Parts: sequence; C-alpha cells; structure tokens
Amino acid sequence: MKKIIAITLALVLALSLGVSALADDTVTIKIGASSTPHAEILEFAKPILAEQGIDLDIVVYDDYVFPNTHVEEGELDANYFQHTPYMDTFNEENGTHLVSVGMVHYEPFGIYPGKTATLEELADGATIAIPNDGSNETRALLLLQQEGLITLDEGVDASSNATKYDIVDNPHNFEIIEQEAAQIPLSLEDVDIAVINGNYALQAGLNAGTDALAVEDASGDGAKTYANILCVKEGNEENEAILALLDVLQSDEVAQFIEDTYEGAVVAITGEDEAEEEAPAEDAEVEEADDVDDAA
Repeated sequence: MKKIIAITLALVLALSLGVSALADDTVTIKIGASSTPHAEILEFAKPILAEQGIDLDIVVYDDYVFPNTHVEEGELDANYFQHTPYMDTFNEENGTHLVSVGMVHYEPFGIYPGKTATLEELADGATIAIPNDGSNETRALLLLQQEGLITLDEGVDASSNATKYDIVDNPHNFEIIEQEAAQIPLSLEDVDIAVINGNYALQAGLNAGTDALAVEDASGDGAKTYANILCVKEGNEENEAILALLDVLQSDEVAQFIEDTYEGAVVAITGEDEAEEEAPAEDAEVEEADDVDDAA
C-alpha cells in the first residue's frame, strides 16, 4: 500500500511539474490601449496569439499620458493607442524613450456637427472645438484648412506642432477652442462643430464614415503620418513576442475584422501596406546614391 501511495504521489508531482513547465512556456505581453478601437482589436487578436503560446494582458486607459509613462517605467511591455507624431512629441516633452514597432491602422479625423448641422451654415464667429495636444491639434487645423475654413502659415504640415496662433487667415472669425481630446465629444452641444479623434468619436457612438461633415483626404499623407502604432520602450523592438503581436495585428484576418466592425471609421494597415510605404524611401536612397556617383 505504501508503495502504491508513493507511486501515486510521484505521478501527481510529475504532472504538476509538467503543468508548471507548460505554464512557463507561455509568454505574457502586458499592453495598454484605448478602449475603442484598440482594446477591441487586441481582444480579437488575443486567441490567435494564444495559439502561439502568447498571453495578451490588455489594460484599458482613458487618457494619452499614462499608457506612455507606464511603458517607459516598465509597467507595460507595449501600448497601442497613438500615432508617431504624438509619440515623438511626448518623447521630446517628457524625456521618454518610446519607439514604434510598426503601423497597425489609421483613424480618419472628422469634423462633426454640434449646434450647427452643416459647414455651409456656419455663421461668423462660430465656435470650433479642436484637440489641444501638439500633433493632434496640427491635424485638426489641417483638416479645417482642407475644408477652406481657415488658412495656416505656409510652413505648417503634418510634421508640425501647430496651434491656433499659426492661423494666418480666419475670414469668418471662427472661435477656435482648444480642449483635451477626450472631452470634445462631451462638448458637442456647446460648440458649433468639433474636430474629433477617431477613437474618441467611436466611443461616443460617432463614425467618421457616416456621421462626419468632412474627413481627412485618404489620398493625402494622413494615413502614413497618423497611422496608429504598436509602441515599446527603446531596446525592446526585436522582442520575439512583440514581433509576433505585430504580425497578428498586421494580418489579413485582423484587417477583415477591422473592415467588418468599423465600416470605414478605422482603416487597417497590413504588413504588405507598410512594406509598400517603405519602398519609395528605399528607392529614393538608391537614386541619391546614383546622384552622388554621377557627381563624383
């Protein structure tokens, strides 16, 4: 009897060790994200990654600061909520060391009606709410310029950190109100129109494809410049689990989920799309080298 008990205990111990070993083989990525659409996209990707032995621990944030500081401090392995111009500005202003691993999707900025139903009905002195953080304020101002509502200094482009003081022509004396991006959807009833980030519009039940009075030109630089990225702290770009996450996020399967779910309010960027974006830059380097050879 004692021998049987001993064998049984040994088997139990072996099985326990086996489970621990399997558990140890699972890699966990702790990632911060905005609730919509980022966390929703990550939830879709989670079971796909689980098949590869990667557990995705998703932490939802309702601001644009803590997801970055928590990556910098090591509390998060990555985040997914921002575009590169915002990340670069955040690094400059906060001394952080955040880098992009790759692009995942693009959210068209939209102008949404508040007290005024159309752009044509805007009266002189109408109020326009825009985000107050550098890169997103630039993006909002460029959209207002695209629609002929204002004119910006000729030096302002997607790489700028423009503010309303870079407006050089405002013929209808529109009052530009700078607000925290997350608060703008809550202020729609108090302003005539508002420029809203894609994720905050979705959280408010608004869709750039159906509800916006105007959206960014999809053929412009917006899709590349303002693509939402998978972000890590510098030095972690080659982490195998992070790269596996990027592969899934840039997969056709996730792209189809984005297309079906968001109906144009979110536009997927696949691995092939990113490769095509990078190709012209490589060609330019070759041409530049040729030019140097010719000059020599």
